[in-house]
Amino acid sequence: MATSRYSRALAVLLVVWIAFPAWMWAAVGTAPVLPDPGLAAPRDQQIQLGQKAMAEIYKQMPVLPDSSPVTQYVQSLGRKLDAVIPQQYNWPYQFHVVQQKDINAFALPGGPIFVNVGTILAADNEAELAGVIAHEMSHVYMQHSVKQMQKSTGPNILAGLGQILGQMIGGVGGTIASIGGQITGGMLVMKYSRQDEAQADAVGAIIMYKAGYNPVYMAQFFQKLQQRSGGSGGPQFLSDHPNPGNRVQAVQNEIKNWPPRQYQNNSQQFTAAKQQASTVQAYTAQQIQQMAQAGQIHNTSVPAGVQTGPAAQGTMGNVASQQVMPSGSFQTYSQGGVSIQYPSNWQVGQQQDGSLLMAPAAGVTQGAIAYGVLINSAQPQNATSLDQATSQLIASIVQSNPGMQQSGTPQSIRVNGVAGKSVDLMVQSPIQGSNGQPLQEHDWLVTLQRPNGQLVYLIFIAPQRDFSQLRPTYEQMLRSFHMQ
Repeated sequence: MATSRYSRALAVLLVVWIAFPAWMWAAVGTAPVLPDPGLAAPRDQQIQLGQKAMAEIYKQMPVLPDSSPVTQYVQSLGRKLDAVIPQQYNWPYQFHVVQQKDINAFALPGGPIFVNVGTILAADNEAELAGVIAHEMSHVYMQHSVKQMQKSTGPNILAGLGQILGQMIGGVGGTIASIGGQITGGMLVMKYSRQDEAQADAVGAIIMYKAGYNPVYMAQFFQKLQQRSGGSGGPQFLSDHPNPGNRVQAVQNEIKNWPPRQYQNNSQQFTAAKQQASTVQAYTAQQIQQMAQAGQIHNTSVPAGVQTGPAAQGTMGNVASQQVMPSGSFQTYSQGGVSIQYPSNWQVGQQQDGSLLMAPAAGVTQGAIAYGVLINSAQPQNATSLDQATSQLIASIVQSNPGMQQSGTPQSIRVNGVAGKSVDLMVQSPIQGSNGQPLQEHDWLVTLQRPNGQLVYLIFIAPQRDFSQLRPTYEQMLRSFHMQ
């Protein structure tokens, strides 16, 4: 009986084997794994570069607020794709929707992704839109923008922040003049190579597969754009993302040996978001450029940290002393090439302009910093000395903060053996006094220079009335500051 039972089991297995074609067994291959992308530049520098570019985008392009149902849907879709990327290779992705009719999407170094309203309307299902987003995420993942910048500006681009910031001088008011591409009409122009495009398709296909979408839809969407263009002109996406060849066939070849899975290529949420997108006021690229030139871009909502200076245009009510004064204990921050001690009851965060902020929670609100320390870096233009570099930085900060005045001349100091300059700046504080008028703010600027010429600077911020009380803490922080 036992032998008979085993024989029947073997017979069943043989039937299954024969009924299951050989090509089906071959298809049950190994699940795809995202490649190790390496680092084209230090991670914090890439993030800083992207944040600087993002701040400029918000000045030059109409972007839907995060509260928009369309944006919330795109962010939800982006998070679904982001969730499949291994943590050790991931970036702080952000997802935003531009009120532009043209079909396009673009990525900034370090994670920000922008998708045009026109792209959402052009997608026939969620998988097509997911393909566009996954493709852009792959450009960030593989650091294609930074690699293109390296090719155009030379190998020394990675010395500190080095020339990767081009003419971006001053993180607290700096603007983008050149980053290997340029901001033109609000668009970051960064031409990818066909090899970049093929790689972004390949990596994007893995992201889509892992997130439950058929990767072929990504290639089909791009093919559809190519057919619409008729071989000339066409969507902006095609001018920035050159066709690497037969995309559909390339993706099909890549996925043919992956284990089969059930795909969910559409959703009611996509249908609703597309309907809502059809009601959004959208503009052509030419209209946006004209609006930017006329100063008519007024985004009502920007990501936290996008600001123009240490004393940004926002206002705050009076703040109680116990809410902002530092504790007597300190902890150490050591990351991104700097080390510093800061009060343990303060918080640390990175601003969208790339600066590191250490401040009490009550001393900061969106668009305004009233108490705290900003740390950033800049690459001076044609400066041959620390004095010249400091003067450039001061001029940039003052120009970016209306009403700011320099108090006295920069004085020489040393910070842990490094020569530096110290100067006081005065401007209106976002804090309003009891009479409803803004208080005066005292900003203590300290500059230091690395051997490669990069300028590292700290701005210690407080209302003038409280600065003397905070000064011992600020001096202790400065004494603990090291450049690594």
